[in-house]
Amino acid sequence: MVGEAGLEPAKLTQRIYSPPPLPLGTFPQTHLGQSCRRLKLDLSKKLKPETQKTFRLSKGLVVKTTLEKTQKSSARPQIGARLIVSSFHERNDPKRHKNKNRAQNLPERGKGPKREGPRGGGDAPKPQNVQRHKVSDDGWLWGVHAVEAALKNSARPGPLKLILSEERAKSFNPSAYKRQDIRVTVQQMSDIARLLPQGAVHQGMALHGPVLEGESLEDLMERGDGVILMLDQVTDPQNVGAIFRSAAAFGVTGLVMQDRHSPPLQGVLAKTAVGAVDMVPFARVTNLSRALETLGENGYVSIGLAGEGEHHLHDLLQQQGWRQSLTKLVLVLGAEGEGIRRLVAEHCDHLARIPMPGGFESLNVSHAASISLYEACART
Repeated sequence: MVGEAGLEPAKLTQRIYSPPPLPLGTFPQTHLGQSCRRLKLDLSKKLKPETQKTFRLSKGLVVKTTLEKTQKSSARPQIGARLIVSSFHERNDPKRHKNKNRAQNLPERGKGPKREGPRGGGDAPKPQNVQRHKVSDDGWLWGVHAVEAALKNSARPGPLKLILSEERAKSFNPSAYKRQDIRVTVQQMSDIARLLPQGAVHQGMALHGPVLEGESLEDLMERGDGVILMLDQVTDPQNVGAIFRSAAAFGVTGLVMQDRHSPPLQGVLAKTAVGAVDMVPFARVTNLSRALETLGENGYVSIGLAGEGEHHLHDLLQQQGWRQSLTKLVLVLGAEGEGIRRLVAEHCDHLARIPMPGGFESLNVSHAASISLYEACART
């Protein structure tokens, strides 16, 4: 808008209507104000001393009212009003209210709710981790068959410490064993279990003494014709124990193992063999290749069991005239996975395989030993 010529433009002004401030204790024409006036509130009596001040409503301040019930009087209940003044930003900031409420609900750090102890008072006992120490199986045999076979073996060195349960001690007859170096003690079943490795099924009988060392290869060959079983680094005690058991069942002349890579004949091995370690003669040698050369010089024919063998074991035994012109045989078995080592396989006279029409290409070494011994010793 422009004024007359030569005069400055008229300034535009805008008047904003602002109602006068309300006196203390009065309310606008709202439903809440009308209700409060009908109740004839006396604010000067109900406000707390710290809130008895004159507040001027201005921009950025909001008046909130809350009603609280007072104690009943003889005439009628009195209801008072409290003025709560909060800023505009506090009222319109949801995050501030959210964080404030969350901080009020959370316990102070380091001052969590106190946990009650067990019934009867007192502090709760701390759990104790009772761990059983590892027990070595050096020199130990357990189980009825393994212990009885060891006591009957006159070649087993002594002295021997025999531990029996109360039930086993009632039926034990020392005169049945021709030994004078047996010391017998009677203990509870639980006490015997503590002397043995964890999980040992002792059946109330345990024996401790020197470990069998075996005999020489020459002494093994002097036992006569038959089948000698050779193990090339078969180290699993359960497999070796099962092989001893099969060797005893098929009447093997002897068993040859490597000195360094074979387990001692005790503990789990003897338990799996159920006494066969004291029935089957065995020898430990340093070098299996040299042992094969020695056996070949003494008339033995060695056959190594391998998946790459050219012939089936049964056919190869017939070709070699087994039990007719051939009376000395060595069967060589290798460890699971690796099989017979290259140098040992080169010193074998032949390599043969076990036919498996099912298509599976491998067997457990103890099962392979059982099948091979059946072909060589029992099959007609």
